[in-house]
Amino acid sequence: MDIEAIRKGKVVHLPGANLEDEDFSNLDLTGINLAGANLVGVNFSGSKLERARLDGANLLGSQLLGADLRANLLGANLMQANLSGADLRGSNLRGANLMGAKLSQASFAGAFLSGANLMSVNLQGVDLRGADLRGVNLSGANLQGANLSGADLQGALLQEANLEEADLRNANLSGTNLTGANLLCAELEGTNLAGVNFTGACLVGTSAK
Repeated sequence: MDIEAIRKGKVVHLPGANLEDEDFSNLDLTGINLAGANLVGVNFSGSKLERARLDGANLLGSQLLGADLRANLLGANLMQANLSGADLRGSNLRGANLMGAKLSQASFAGAFLSGANLMSVNLQGVDLRGADLRGVNLSGANLQGANLSGADLQGALLQEANLEEADLRNANLSGTNLTGANLLCAELEGTNLAGVNFTGACLVGTSAK
């Protein structure tokens, strides 16, 4: 594998490649095809990966701080990856596994996350405006102060999730499971709450009926 050629952008079609622990930080990798690649521990911090194919890739423990990840991450393994400050606006993360990922200051506005696994992740203050979160697993997640306005959370799992002061205005929460969730002072104006399970949830300070 000619790693230097990849860094110089001369090789852009690498589906299934084994690039474990390589350093590709601060590079322009726009449109690169790394579908199904082994990218365990790879450093992509600060790199441009817009329109990249990372579907099915194994990014376990990878470093993606501040990266432009407006890419295809369908079914990708992002467990324990560091995506702090990453730009994931409009990204395809359907079915991706983000358990244990670091997501502070990341932007998921308009991203497609249906069926993704975000169980117990820290999404405090994260931008999820207009995101597709249908059927996503957010059980035990920390969404304190997160912006979920206009997001589609139909059928999402939010048991024991912390949604304190979260912005859920005009979001779709129909059929969600909010058993034991904390919605203290959450903003719920215009929110679709049809069929929501609020058993044991804290609704103090909200406009929920």
